Amino acid sequence: MSSIRVVKQLLEANEDCSNEVKEILARKKVFAINVMAAPGAGKTSLIIRLIEKLQPHYKAAVIEGDIAGQVDAEKLDRLGVPVVQLNTSGACHIEAMSMKKMLTYFNLDDIDVLFIENVGNLVCPAEFEIGEDMKLAIVSIPEGDDKVVKYPLLFTKADLVVFNKFDMMRFFNFNDQQAEKDALQLNPQTKVFRTSCQADGGIGTLYDEVASRISSKLEEV
Repeated sequence: MSSIRVVKQLLEANEDCSNEVKEILARKKVFAINVMAAPGAGKTSLIIRLIEKLQPHYKAAVIEGDIAGQVDAEKLDRLGVPVVQLNTSGACHIEAMSMKKMLTYFNLDDIDVLFIENVGNLVCPAEFEIGEDMKLAIVSIPEGDDKVVKYPLLFTKADLVVFNKFDMMRFFNFNDQQAEKDALQLNPQTKVFRTSCQADGGIGTLYDEVASRISSKLEEV
C-alpha cells in the first residue's frame, strides 16, 4: 500500500510541475513537442528534417534527452539552433521538474518551437506529462508493426504517430495499414504519417500538420 501511495505522490507532483511548465511556455508563446520512440527509431533525424522546414518561419530549439552522451545534441547543434543536453544518468524518461530546469537555459522570448527528444523508450516517457503541447510517437519500420499493440499507453496519448524509415518497407514484413488501424483504435483523434528522413518522403506532409498546430497554438496565446 505504501509503495502505491509513493507512486501516486510522484505522479501528482510531476503533474503539478507539468502545469507550471505549460504556463511558462504559454506565457512565452512557445509550442513544445515531446518526441518519443525506441532507440534507433530516427527521433533525431526526424527532428532535424522538421526544423529545416520550420526555420524559414519559426525559431526552433531542442532539449536532447539521453541516459548518457551527447552525440545527438552535436548533430542538432550543426543546425545553428539552441540545444541543451539533458543526461538522465540512468532514468528512462524526462520528468517535468527536469523540463522546468532546462527552460532556464534558453531565451524563451527568442523561441517559437521547442522540441523535446525524450529518452529512447516506449514505456516510461508516456507516463509523465512534461508541459508539452503535442506528443509525437515514432515507430520505425525495422521495429515491427506490433509495437502499437504492445505499448498501448504511448499511442493512446500520442497526438501524431509516425511510421519512420518507410523507405525500408520492402525489406521488412510491416503491415502499416494494420498498425494504423491499431493506433486509431487506441486514439481515434490521432493522425498517422509515413516518413523517410533519408529520401525526404512524407516529411512535407508531416511538416504541414506540425506547422498548422504551431500556428493555431501561437495565435491562441
